[in-house]
Amino acid sequence: MMKSLFIGGMEIKLPIIQGGMGVGISLSGLASAVANEGGIGVISCAGLGLIYTGHGNFFQNCIWGLKEEFRLARERTKGVVGVNIMVALTNFADMVRTAMEEEVDIIFSGAGLPLDLPSYLIPGSKTKLVPIVSSARAAKIICDKWHNNYNYLPDAIVVEGPKAGGHLGFKREQIFDEAYSLEKIIPEVVKTVASYRKMKVIPVIAAGGISSGRDIYHFFELGASGVQMGTLFVTTEECDASDAFKQVYLAAQEGDLQIINSPVGMPGRAIKSEFLDRVAAGLEVPKNCPEHCIKTCDYSKSPYCIMKALFNAAKGNMKRGYAFAGINAHLAQKISNVREVIAVLKMQYAMAENEG
Repeated sequence: MMKSLFIGGMEIKLPIIQGGMGVGISLSGLASAVANEGGIGVISCAGLGLIYTGHGNFFQNCIWGLKEEFRLARERTKGVVGVNIMVALTNFADMVRTAMEEEVDIIFSGAGLPLDLPSYLIPGSKTKLVPIVSSARAAKIICDKWHNNYNYLPDAIVVEGPKAGGHLGFKREQIFDEAYSLEKIIPEVVKTVASYRKMKVIPVIAAGGISSGRDIYHFFELGASGVQMGTLFVTTEECDASDAFKQVYLAAQEGDLQIINSPVGMPGRAIKSEFLDRVAAGLEVPKNCPEHCIKTCDYSKSPYCIMKALFNAAKGNMKRGYAFAGINAHLAQKISNVREVIAVLKMQYAMAENEG
């Protein structure tokens, strides 16, 4: 039986975090369903201004959208709901402040090092802060910076390995190098955070390519206290993406997963598509950038607009977008529901535990 995960004194009875997936893949629907099962549901902040319009400019729409999605989640669950806010977002500060004001349970932040995240804490705030890293070195940098500058340590740390979907915190040549595998990184991060134990217990959460209860047991044996899973929840009824998007996962073969270059400036893992073929042929170069939603994106050098591509895909227009996915996306067999997915994970975990 899986043990509870404790994040800053908050007990999560099911130690599973649903990964934040944008644009529009994990919103209040998926997040509340996972939270209702005892895990942590996560709303992605990426591109909310494309989903919610009519409340001002893109950035004002993003603020409105986050408030609305969190409100909808709270209507559906009393469980733990977090938000994922990429450091690379131009409106990172706006999204963090809004999450704090709305009293979101947890902020998960990656795609860059969130070195100033504690600076946004407001008096009486109960929001927990969880950075996403890809190495023990990054974990130590964040712990030291946060402690020295804000007298605060992370409430947990998500360690995302090279088998994840979406943006990867690795150089292209490191992605398939065993020296950078999640199995290698988790014990290193566990050892790193142990040095801060006298000040704070920092649980380590394994992420990237985890797709079964056996995987969960495996990483718990390596010292992780929880896991983050995204890909597995895409092919559920509650996932906020369109049916067409989910069908791309169901149709994917193992050889369809590829590493792409993202305008964010990081490599990413996605499912092969007609759109990505057009990108490779130089046929999707943006003519302008009305929003500048990503700090690191220079539209004059970008092969395509990532926010629009991901938004189009989430809505089902796969000719104008593509699907990010973890390395095991091809294992998806059918559309099920979140409760069924978690029941299978629990059963697989129990079998692994009995055998172990």
